[in-house]
Amino acid sequence: MADYQTHEHDVLVIGAGGAGLRAAIEAAAGGASVGLVCKSLLGKAHTVMAEGGVAASLANVDDRDNWKVHFADTMRGGQYMNNWRMAELHAKEAPDRVRELEAWGALFDRTADGRILQRNFGGHKYPRLAHVGDRTGLEMIRTLQDHGVHQGIDVHMEVTVVTLLKDGDRVAGAFGYDRERGRFRLFRAKAIVLATGGIGRAFRITSNSWEYTGDGQSLAYHAGAELKDMEFVQFHPTGMVWPPSVRGILVTEGVRGEGGILVNSEGKRFMFDDIPENYRSQTADTPEEGWRYVQGDKDARRPPELLTRDHVARCIMREVREGRGSPHGGVFLDIAWIKEKLPNAAEVIRKKLPSMYHQFKQLADIDITTTPMEVGPTTHYAMGGVNVDGDTQMSSVPGLFAAGEVAAGLHGANRLGGNSLSDLLVFGQRAGHHAAVWAASHSAGTVDRAEVDQWATRTLEPFERGASAEAPYQVQHDLQDSMQDLVGIVRTESDMQTALERIAQLRVRAGRTGTGGNREYNPGWHTALDLDNLLTVSEAITRSALERKESRGGHFRDDYPSKDDAFASFNILVRKGADGAMQLERRPIPQMTAELATIIEENR
Repeated sequence: MADYQTHEHDVLVIGAGGAGLRAAIEAAAGGASVGLVCKSLLGKAHTVMAEGGVAASLANVDDRDNWKVHFADTMRGGQYMNNWRMAELHAKEAPDRVRELEAWGALFDRTADGRILQRNFGGHKYPRLAHVGDRTGLEMIRTLQDHGVHQGIDVHMEVTVVTLLKDGDRVAGAFGYDRERGRFRLFRAKAIVLATGGIGRAFRITSNSWEYTGDGQSLAYHAGAELKDMEFVQFHPTGMVWPPSVRGILVTEGVRGEGGILVNSEGKRFMFDDIPENYRSQTADTPEEGWRYVQGDKDARRPPELLTRDHVARCIMREVREGRGSPHGGVFLDIAWIKEKLPNAAEVIRKKLPSMYHQFKQLADIDITTTPMEVGPTTHYAMGGVNVDGDTQMSSVPGLFAAGEVAAGLHGANRLGGNSLSDLLVFGQRAGHHAAVWAASHSAGTVDRAEVDQWATRTLEPFERGASAEAPYQVQHDLQDSMQDLVGIVRTESDMQTALERIAQLRVRAGRTGTGGNREYNPGWHTALDLDNLLTVSEAITRSALERKESRGGHFRDDYPSKDDAFASFNILVRKGADGAMQLERRPIPQMTAELATIIEENR
């Protein structure tokens, strides 16, 4: 295989965000030789954009918190569609993973007596998010990189993986190319960990970075792995809506956690109008009680702005549809109002939300210490992804593991804010450990040279078609419009059937896309190769959403606006059939242990 630059590792980790770095560190600590592939430069993973904090029941601010309450909150937020074993492990292990990160040098904000400070966040009963201002993800990546650099990990930057290679049923490697020069790379590995993140770039309005094109989900699907819960897409309620150049950029939930309120064009705080029954006992009845909660009063109930993200997003869309939205199609998020309560409010805002202050000042010329922000829902997170074993994180393909947003299970129908960063730590660690164990007990698989040659030829096809062929950017743009308009926050049968028809048409067009120039520094080529991943995840989302004829969590159907108990007992799985067509299966959710069921009853 001298034609291709070849690398051999015990464990290959694809993706260098929080989950990928944590997996690589753990695999290396287990004695495996580790390769780490990242689509961008090391340090530029989308994890750096996570702002609010890491959810872990440290109980530093409220001593009533513990793993059982965190577990119950996660299950309730996920509408009990979660993999309960993952939710249990996550709640139990998150505190240790955060303390571990602190020991490795993470500089968390502190309480007056020197412990890690924790803030309120949507769906969490107690203040639970350990944070570094509103730059928590950046600090996490810095810490993991600084620790990982000493582990002897081989890093392959700016490399895109186009396919996973198998030896029989098990994985044997991966094939891709470097984005800078266009040279092919062949990776041979005993075990592979997918940590590629989400699918946000399938939609027009998203908080996700350019890398989030569903690569890991698509790679796993085409390798024979199962996808699960793909209908559950989280639309974060607060993204920037003005100016157009920044539409979709995230406005952290930490703004609401520090006292920010949502108001419509009439100046009304509309979130008090619609509090779900299962949260009514925990939610403030008055603005004053909500403010007391934000200030740390243990006897007060949380403000309705801190309800789950799916609920807040739909409330915002209701205000916009009924004509009470902001001038640019959102609502107003106001943190400046706290000057009525705090004489030094501007200083507090700049200290606790430095990134948000600078983001609005630099990008929208708005001072959030004096002026409300215009915000609206933005595609933010995929609860669905690769179906994995709760303990080991291995997929249905032997030797193929997944962790972080690319994996399904922990979050169920809706993710609570802050659970994503603790998810990265807990299951990145588990995936890396078990991948190393797998690699130690299995020999290297055989890579088929003919298959590699076929993929090399296929990867170069856009150059054969040339610059006069269909433009890949236009196909991607049309797909994003279709998904945003037809499979977005509010869905219907007819819209999604139309979306499937368009996806089929776009797949034909994608097969005709071409690019000019050569393989060096060619973004048109990169986009053409991303299209198959985007189309695969878009079809999986749409077919799964059609199958679930109810509304639950991040999945809302206008033609089935209520929950249906008949759909509460199973997850929807997607796999590639022998004929290449996408197949769906309703798989019953395993029965929860009696101990965990009791914990949920005690914390309802």
